[in-house]
Amino acid sequence: MELTVYGPLRSATGEQTVQVASEEGETVSDVLTTFLDTYPRAETQLLDEEGTLRPSVRVMQDGQSLAFDDECDPEQEIKLFPAMRGG
Repeated sequence: MELTVYGPLRSATGEQTVQVASEEGETVSDVLTTFLDTYPRAETQLLDEEGTLRPSVRVMQDGQSLAFDDECDPEQEIKLFPAMRGG
């Protein structure tokens, strides 16, 4: 599956678009686990101290926002927007 990452996630991946293994029926949680196994430096941008997806993180596929437990289509690109800080 192709993931396009934005903001500070690029420093964790070294590029804007990366490939992660994904199968039919996997959820956003499954894909993010695979992503973080490959790019552990991205964890603080996506998860809080308890391992929960930060509220301001956005995961999108085919123009739709996805929740942590939503199923992903492995044929479609995922766009991953990290938590934003500041005010």
